[in-house]
Amino acid sequence: MTRLLSLVPIALLLFPVSLKAECDAEAGRRQFNKCVACHSVESGIQMMGPSLYDLFGRKVGSVEGFTFSVAMEEADVVWTDQTLSEFLGKPMTFIPGSVMPFGGIKKPEQRKALICYLKQFSDEYQ
Repeated sequence: MTRLLSLVPIALLLFPVSLKAECDAEAGRRQFNKCVACHSVESGIQMMGPSLYDLFGRKVGSVEGFTFSVAMEEADVVWTDQTLSEFLGKPMTFIPGSVMPFGGIKKPEQRKALICYLKQFSDEYQ
């Protein structure tokens, strides 16, 4: 029993590593190349699109200092892995009236990688 308890700290140290192994941030960075012309991942840097810094847990259309479409401002959505994946798949369908000029990312594994990448820039996941 004592030996088993001595392994608990090691398991706790390895658990975060195993979560990161499921996440391909480099593939996500490559997916972000589709976004970089309009979005920044730096806090407070607004471009044609809002900053994606600290995106997760944030209400859609709520970045201070950025002017959103009425559809985005009125959307009753909070950014989570699921809502972001759905939006990235079909932006104009997920939030009708959105003016983001992007056709979407069709492959779920590419959306997952992008979401993984964006988490690096979210205080919730630091």
